[in-house]
Amino acid sequence: MTNTLNFTKLLTLTGLVGTALMGGVFYAFGTAVMGSLQRMPAGQGAAAMNLINTRIQNPLFLLIFMGTALVCVALGIIALVKDTPGKWWLVAGAALYLVGVIVVSFAVNIPLNDKLATFDPHSTAGAAEWLNYLAKWNPANNLRAVACALGVIAFGLALASGAGSKTTTSPTTAAPTTAAPTTGVPTTGVPTTGAGSIARADGVHQGARPARAPQYGSTQGNQFQLPNPGWQTPQQVAPRPQSWQ
Repeated sequence: MTNTLNFTKLLTLTGLVGTALMGGVFYAFGTAVMGSLQRMPAGQGAAAMNLINTRIQNPLFLLIFMGTALVCVALGIIALVKDTPGKWWLVAGAALYLVGVIVVSFAVNIPLNDKLATFDPHSTAGAAEWLNYLAKWNPANNLRAVACALGVIAFGLALASGAGSKTTTSPTTAAPTTAAPTTGVPTTGVPTTGAGSIARADGVHQGARPARAPQYGSTQGNQFQLPNPGWQTPQQVAPRPQSWQ
């Protein structure tokens, strides 16, 4: 799962960068290049555009142009198959590039480039075709620039939503709690502990009465007796001498 999420994040970053680069190319054409060519004489503008269309077909441009398309296809499939965060932003970004750039380019811009190359730029037919070219090519190019800008936003929102960084949290197991053993504290009834002492369930003694001290001797009348230890027979002790009167 972690490898798949990291791969999705890498693809999302790649798609965002590729879409941004292509959007910059289209933006530069729409704001600077095409306006400059349009202000040139018809023959010179058409000839310059034919040269640009030839030179732009280089490995670096094609790598970004078509490589980003392949990345968008992979992102769309992963987003629909896997339950990744920000999946609909991924689908939106991929669709914007595939439809707004690839489809528009192959349906409008590239056929116009090929058709313009078949005319002589300095002929009357070439000049007419140049005007027709500008009227159709520029709006389509602007559409590609807008689609790239929206695609970059969609991919950015997908990353912000956590695409490729979903983490799963394992359920926590509560540690079993064991009651502390009670020592000498009964849990039922109201037992008594010792003479005159009542113990509660929490071990606190209430109403404890002090134990009576043992008596080691007793007096009866004028005689003093010691307690019988048990193995002696009771004996009559001598009477206590009376005080002189």
